[in-house]
Amino acid sequence: MGDLTISIGAIFDCESVPTFSIFSQKMSKRKGISLEEKRQRMLSVFYDRKEFFQLKELEKIGSKEKGINAMVIKDVIQGLVDDGLVDTERIGTSNYFWAFPSKAVHTRKRKITDLETQLGEGEKKRKTADESISKAKVGREDSESREKILKELKEKKTQCEKLAVQIEHYKECDPEVLEAKQQETQVAKDAANRWTDNVFSIKSWCKRKFGFEDSVLDKQFGIPEDFDYID
Repeated sequence: MGDLTISIGAIFDCESVPTFSIFSQKMSKRKGISLEEKRQRMLSVFYDRKEFFQLKELEKIGSKEKGINAMVIKDVIQGLVDDGLVDTERIGTSNYFWAFPSKAVHTRKRKITDLETQLGEGEKKRKTADESISKAKVGREDSESREKILKELKEKKTQCEKLAVQIEHYKECDPEVLEAKQQETQVAKDAANRWTDNVFSIKSWCKRKFGFEDSVLDKQFGIPEDFDYID
């Protein structure tokens, strides 16, 4: 059997091999455009031309001249509008966009001022908090007597918790609890006597209306013989 080993040079032109390698290296070194770079490139369109644009025009310019994917230009422009760097207005059925360097400078200055104000307020709050902490530490410095007091306090708290559990067991003997139960009992007794009075009233009406005896009514309606008011 003959030698089946075939060199790369036998398949490809020997000069094409290194060319392919160089091309691969160039492709691997290409990087995508960051969002901030896209924003700056689109802002330069407004600043350089000083014109009004529709979104389709911006997508075309951004794609051809600025190397930005047309599919993301809408989001980039909207982000600039949200940040106050680009103005927009609907005229008729179309939206127009524009921006001038002077407004960008003013917007940045205003943002810096706002951030400086927030920073100042934060510093004031931090200073106030530091002062409060310093005052709170007065008399609470670590010492042997302080450690002893804290230990005793912890023991007292534990003791109070145990006593609270014991008191809970005797809650039913609490005078306030007993008084509340007595009041509830009286309310229930009054309610029962009201219903008893209603039963006697109905029996009296039936006797007058139909001439029934008490025994007949009691038997008919299951009223016990000792049915009476509760003292």
